Amino acid sequence: MADDERPSRGDTSGQQPGESDKERVDRELTELLDEIRTILPGVEILFGFLILLPFEFGDELTGLERLLYLGAFLSVSAGLALLVAPSTYHRIRFREVDKERLLFLANREVIAATILMAFAISSTVYLVVEALIGRVIAGLIGAVNAGWLAWFWFGLPVLRRASGER
Repeated sequence: MADDERPSRGDTSGQQPGESDKERVDRELTELLDEIRTILPGVEILFGFLILLPFEFGDELTGLERLLYLGAFLSVSAGLALLVAPSTYHRIRFREVDKERLLFLANREVIAATILMAFAISSTVYLVVEALIGRVIAGLIGAVNAGWLAWFWFGLPVLRRASGER
């Protein structure tokens, strides 16, 4: 984008016309925190489900299932920590002029949390389908689910970014 080109008012990326750097950072931080608030309930529900699983069915899990469960559980736990981290960082650094650094750090934390969630969701899908139908179908459905998440959460945005499409 040339220096004299500015995004339209409807474009939420970059600086808006008449917007100061501080206003842009504040807006982008608000957008990021709103996105985290949207993601968090689903992550908390998955975490709650995974907490209950070993108490209900732990004795029935085989070696592979135990490893997948443990991986999913630890991934959700780590992802949840990364999703809560920006709010905690913001509270601890309250009123310090550090919002832009927080914005870039939080962006990386949310992306890392999303990667962990993709693994946890695909593993959980495998475990549920395997309990209902069997290992072969579960492997197929788990792999399709992982590919689906990878494409829509990562592949499509990265491809569009690489092509310069806005």
